[in-house]
Amino acid sequence: MTKSIIKLTVNGENHEVLAEPRELLIHVLRERLNLTGPHIGCETTHCGACTVELNGKSVKSCTVFAVQANGAEITTIEGIAGPAGLHVLQQSFREHHGLQCGFCTPGMITRAWRLLKENPDPTEEDVRFGMAGNLCRCTGYQNIVKSILAAAAEINASREAAE
Repeated sequence: MTKSIIKLTVNGENHEVLAEPRELLIHVLRERLNLTGPHIGCETTHCGACTVELNGKSVKSCTVFAVQANGAEITTIEGIAGPAGLHVLQQSFREHHGLQCGFCTPGMITRAWRLLKENPDPTEEDVRFGMAGNLCRCTGYQNIVKSILAAAAEINASREAAE
């Protein structure tokens, strides 16, 4: 098979990698770029453990070919935290027990990050609907929803204080 050079901007850094036509984005991220935050779960888009942001949209990287992402901007869980430490959303998951085993957590947080960008003041129903594509086998989702709502409240309070 002929490999193609693909260019990706991942978490703000530019990368060029050789990829086979059928190589999945999740494998490029984990095996070539050593970004092991996105996890390989079901490999069928059902679980969401591999969720990343691709050009401003949440995608399941286990069903995106790397060549489809050529020229894309990608954010993984590793790119959400800032230089000062954890993002408010990450801290909220920690404080409100939005994780247990942690396997789904990177995908959950990455999806929630996009959700809060799309809807900065979600209701509980909005969060449950927006997170429906990400599964957790350990929690009852209550603390995940609580974590996202608490982060939204904190982000909104900071935004209002700055205005």
